[in-house]
Amino acid sequence: MPESPEAPKLIDPFGRTITYLRVSVTDRCDFRCVYCMSEDMTFLPKGEVLSLEELDRACSAFVAKGVRKLRLTGGEPLVRRGIMGLIRSLSRHLKSGALDELTLTTNGSQLTKYAGELVDCGIKRINVSLDTLDAEKFSDITRGADIAQVLNGIKAARNAGLKIKINTVALKGVNQDTITDMVGWCGERGLDMTLIETMPLGDIGGERVDQYLPLSEVRQQLARKWTLSDSELNTGGPSRYVDVAETGQKLGFITPLSHTFCETCNRVRMTCTGTLYMCLGQNDQTDLRTPLRASEGDELLDAAIDEAIGRKPKSHEFVIEPGEDGPAVARHMSTTGG
Repeated sequence: MPESPEAPKLIDPFGRTITYLRVSVTDRCDFRCVYCMSEDMTFLPKGEVLSLEELDRACSAFVAKGVRKLRLTGGEPLVRRGIMGLIRSLSRHLKSGALDELTLTTNGSQLTKYAGELVDCGIKRINVSLDTLDAEKFSDITRGADIAQVLNGIKAARNAGLKIKINTVALKGVNQDTITDMVGWCGERGLDMTLIETMPLGDIGGERVDQYLPLSEVRQQLARKWTLSDSELNTGGPSRYVDVAETGQKLGFITPLSHTFCETCNRVRMTCTGTLYMCLGQNDQTDLRTPLRASEGDELLDAAIDEAIGRKPKSHEFVIEPGEDGPAVARHMSTTGG
């Protein structure tokens, strides 16, 4: 019998195979985290935002080209009206075997409402952003949110059977004294955790250097209480992992500033307007909304995706320096997709 044709692949100029698409389904969020948004945000007009049907088409085009992992982000993805319809539709790629994983990153605020439905759609694990367990600090970081809403959401997600990884942004002078306890809290609940250095994306109304806490310092701090050993786990993403002996959980470190992670990059990001960013830390972009709306067929869309991957850069250009004017990249994380 003749051999079946090899599955299509997206390969960038540096030989990296792109298998992971992160999609911001909305730039809106019910929190206003100090490292992500300014206090008074101006959100996109509805006409610029892709419809749920257009998001489905774009995601499906990437899946047809070999993307195996799809993550929905925001803003907060679960505040997008009708979002469960999109997730339910995209889950067909899990059932067909074309997609290995469909997942999302959330602030946890809507999980009490949606956790069960997410499981029904084939989602097995999610990332939840939680930067501290201190209610007052949490309110300060989010500009007024109630931590109980998130903790209840995490509990509902665990009860529904979702595996959870906690994402924590390390902020100098804000939550650095609570991170050690966060590791223990996650360990008690069987949750993996990833620490993230603040990234210079978007005008947040202050200097990023005031927030920046190198994770090398955090690791030294954690090592005073926890036994950390380098893990061989490699997901192809930006995290470098350690095993925490006392809890048996994984702890990841994402260090875009103190240690770049670009050599194994396997991902691209699409915004809710259909703008494709080949690199989180670069401004080079491709418009996918125009080809999406120009034809009911995907020929123009496919050509735009291929051309974009052919321009994926070797590495990002993140830097935080005292006195630098503005962020390294003007767009907010909530626009690009966290």
